[in-house]
Amino acid sequence: MLFRMILIKQGLFAKTFMLLLIMTCINNHLLSNNIREQNNDSIFNKKYTYIDKIFKKNIKTVLCFQKDQNLSIPIINLKSDEKISLIFDDHNDNMSNYFYKIIHCNANWLKSDLMESDYIDGFFKNEIYDYELSFNTIKKYINYNLELPNENVDFLKSGNYIIEVTNHLDSIVFHKRFMILENKVSISANVKQGTLNKNKKIKHEIDFNINHEKFYISDPYTDVKVVIMQNNNEENKINDLTPLFVKNNVLIYDYDEENNFFAINEFRYFDIKSLRYFSERIKYIVRDSIDNINKVVLFKDKTRSFDLYSIYPDINGKFIIKSQEARNSMTEADYAKINFKLISEKIDFGDIYIYGKLSDWMINDDFKLKYNEKEKIYEADILLKQGYYNYNYALKDTINNTVDFSFIEGTHYQTKNDYYIYVYHRGPESRYDKLIGFLKTSSKELF
Repeated sequence: MLFRMILIKQGLFAKTFMLLLIMTCINNHLLSNNIREQNNDSIFNKKYTYIDKIFKKNIKTVLCFQKDQNLSIPIINLKSDEKISLIFDDHNDNMSNYFYKIIHCNANWLKSDLMESDYIDGFFKNEIYDYELSFNTIKKYINYNLELPNENVDFLKSGNYIIEVTNHLDSIVFHKRFMILENKVSISANVKQGTLNKNKKIKHEIDFNINHEKFYISDPYTDVKVVIMQNNNEENKINDLTPLFVKNNVLIYDYDEENNFFAINEFRYFDIKSLRYFSERIKYIVRDSIDNINKVVLFKDKTRSFDLYSIYPDINGKFIIKSQEARNSMTEADYAKINFKLISEKIDFGDIYIYGKLSDWMINDDFKLKYNEKEKIYEADILLKQGYYNYNYALKDTINNTVDFSFIEGTHYQTKNDYYIYVYHRGPESRYDKLIGFLKTSSKELF
């Protein structure tokens, strides 16, 4: 009898222990997921390169620019009256509480060594209160708006910055870059055909000088960092140049090869400012019965690798949100699925992406095309807001892990591109990279 009672007690203990173990595992799993969800900014340490990135699928069309200049890049002067506008759409049915904080970065977009109190005058975390529901659209969304600086936040330092938007769970929603400039130097530039014979027909060369007559630089080879970008394209930027010559107070960057960009081609385009009429590049518009949304089917694109240069106007890869029938396009422009098709044999060594400002100038998996073996085309359906869009096709070489913009599009020296030159300075005793110079120039006068 005593032996049976011992066995029963042991059995109950074993069951209780197993139950507690299972509950502990479940709680630990839930806690782990909750920590990852709520504290995912722990992965963004000083070694993380901040990029324009959306982390939540319900967030669309994140725009950042100088206030009232929708096609501008987000850069303003320190201690000026200029403003940065941040606008985005939330496709959730219900309103959410969104918060933002500002992160200061170095010239390479890594988190700087500054504390928040070093570069922010005001509150370090704030809520976004300005929002409006979409009006008269098939796809319902909530449009949020933020201006910087504002009564809660002002900037004390120049340099690169990130707006980090989080939700009520403190989970990161998206990152967006912007810059604060303190003009200390003057930049003069000359965009021309490549100097070397092998580059003349296919590349642009950007020669430039930096005059720092009114700003002391102790060592121009180590204290100054220059970044050159074509159309603000992140994938092919040049950021490793040092002065070729130093003459008095002028730093001279007059290379023959190191400062060259493939000129690529004029951007492709489509116009969906109206969904009632077919513009030039639209084949037809239908209602997608599954998602209850308009689907815009574009005419098929062809590769342009071996085509002669053909001039037509573009906006150098950007886009404009606009609805012809709306008073306020930010809240009255609708969303539609855009069907892209590229006629091409299958490329075994890489993947094809839609590329431009619409993809945040990044190789973005949301803009990756799939190959249709039956029709011999690459295709994708991409959800976009009404407006006028530029785009091109980029090849990501999966073997060499490189990006080629000319493989599909070709490259011609006559192409009109914008070039952006950013000059950063960090002296021997400084803890951060100042943005001391900026210039936007173009290749429009090459022919």
